[in-house]
Amino acid sequence: MTVRRDAGIYGYERALRRAGLEPIAGVDEAGRGACAGPLVAGAVVLPPGKAGVVPGLADSKLLTEAARERVYAQVVRRALAWSVVVIDSEECDRLGMHVANLEALRRAVARLATRPAYVLTDGFPVDGLGVPGLAVWKGDRVAACIAAASVVAKVTRDRLMVGLDGDWPAYDFKTHKGYITDVHEAALAAHGPSPVHRMRFVNVRRAAGLEPVPGPAGDPATSVGPEQPGEPDEHDGQGRPEQEDA
Repeated sequence: MTVRRDAGIYGYERALRRAGLEPIAGVDEAGRGACAGPLVAGAVVLPPGKAGVVPGLADSKLLTEAARERVYAQVVRRALAWSVVVIDSEECDRLGMHVANLEALRRAVARLATRPAYVLTDGFPVDGLGVPGLAVWKGDRVAACIAAASVVAKVTRDRLMVGLDGDWPAYDFKTHKGYITDVHEAALAAHGPSPVHRMRFVNVRRAAGLEPVPGPAGDPATSVGPEQPGEPDEHDGQGRPEQEDA
């Protein structure tokens, strides 16, 4: 089965349906690269045909906040099934970010009211889904169901971070959403970590006066710093993009 490069964002689903594989779920997460707040995973099954065409759908990182909210409303209205899973900062610390990420994606698929026959994941394979799947490079930009899942996850997480800002206003979570920006780093230095910070992250442990936790190279929790890996997310209002792993 081949998907043409010019097939558009719905090309993967069309190709899979021609092969007799449906329903098709897309799954993605938001917040892996943040050093505070929860990790959130979304899963979405879009219907075939015009009913599953979501106006304005794109990778959540490429949409403005207002556009994401509009697309989110369309996704939850049109989807055959959708789910969202929240893993708090304490569980992220207990499991480690990579394991927490995989667990969140599995849980999101398991909670879908409609059991998928095939799952598309963003960037890397996820085992334990119970059905066949395919890891799609830059999946949130080229596969509609993954893009829809990314929007569900991102909007949910942003709303949660705005709520946490009310509990912990010194950190300005409503602006940078817990990602590692200059403003967030300054707040950490001034106030130390809050209860919703991820204590495995190098910068958080540094602010708490603790030694780094050893971990695999490239893990966002053990490689945080001026050169933190990741893809640009929404701008933090300070002229610098937030960071979030694909």
